[in-house]
Amino acid sequence: MKHTFYARIPYPILTVFLLIIALFALTQGAYSISWQKVLLSSINDIDRQILMTVRLPRLLMAILVGAALAVSGALMQALFRNPLADPGLLGVSSGASVFVGILIVLNPIAGNLPLWAQSYMQSAAAFFGAVLTCWLIFQLSKHKGQVSVLHLLLAGIAINALSGSATGLLTYVSNDEQLRALTFWAMGNLGGARWEQVAVVASILLPLLCYAWRQSKNLNLLLLGEEEARYLGLDVEKFKVKLIAVVALCVGVTVAFTGLIGFIGLMVPHLVRMLFGADNRIVIPCSALLGASLLTGADTFARLLVIPAELPVGLVTSLLGGPFFLWLLLKNIRETS
Repeated sequence: MKHTFYARIPYPILTVFLLIIALFALTQGAYSISWQKVLLSSINDIDRQILMTVRLPRLLMAILVGAALAVSGALMQALFRNPLADPGLLGVSSGASVFVGILIVLNPIAGNLPLWAQSYMQSAAAFFGAVLTCWLIFQLSKHKGQVSVLHLLLAGIAINALSGSATGLLTYVSNDEQLRALTFWAMGNLGGARWEQVAVVASILLPLLCYAWRQSKNLNLLLLGEEEARYLGLDVEKFKVKLIAVVALCVGVTVAFTGLIGFIGLMVPHLVRMLFGADNRIVIPCSALLGASLLTGADTFARLLVIPAELPVGLVTSLLGGPFFLWLLLKNIRETS
């Protein structure tokens, strides 16, 4: 079979790939640290402080967020049975961002709360926005009881436009401090990662990723078609609601803590299917590993490109994802013509 050889060895390859990128991310930056010292644990106090307070929380945040975005994309593509489906393109991310922006600009109480409480409030706001957006997408994309891909994309375009207008209005009424927070957050940024935030993100995303992996067999049934899945005993409508909730919570948490980081959910699952086949028992965990590697690499590139400053990581992923999306779109047009 086409993917038999690769399907036997994806986890070791992708795990080693992630470890290499993670080691590079820990050691490189405006202040470089020898990777030999890191591996041998022979670093001095200054190096240890930089690693433990700055780079390690940022690395773990990149791994968690990259894995969550990639798995969310894989779930969306399996749900709609379309390789162009993505939480960002469908407006889920921008819908979640509006509610976090409302919390930043219009809620003066949030700024006086402890950091962990602010973190959970942002997650709750982003989750509510993501759930509402997913519900709207489903309602607008239904045609004769079935989800229409054309209506799906049109609904995503409309929601992205409305969300962009709402975010622009929030930007207009914000003060200087809020404006700066909104601007950097909208472009996607991992620079503010702290251990408290990593703990909150991990407590939410790790169970969701495990749950998504456990649903791999049901996702395979869904790929056969909704009617076939029903015949095989799957409660399709209830399963859709569960998938939407998982995607909404994953997107909500990532948007709340890192802002808008696009195209990870589009690129990674498609690359995994090209390399290892369409079996979701392989696609889900491999997407998590490759998504973590891709976002970690993009964040490291963003830090190194304009030292001592750094680019927002969302700009880097968009720079990679834009051409990829155009290639994928042209590929689908050629296949269907």
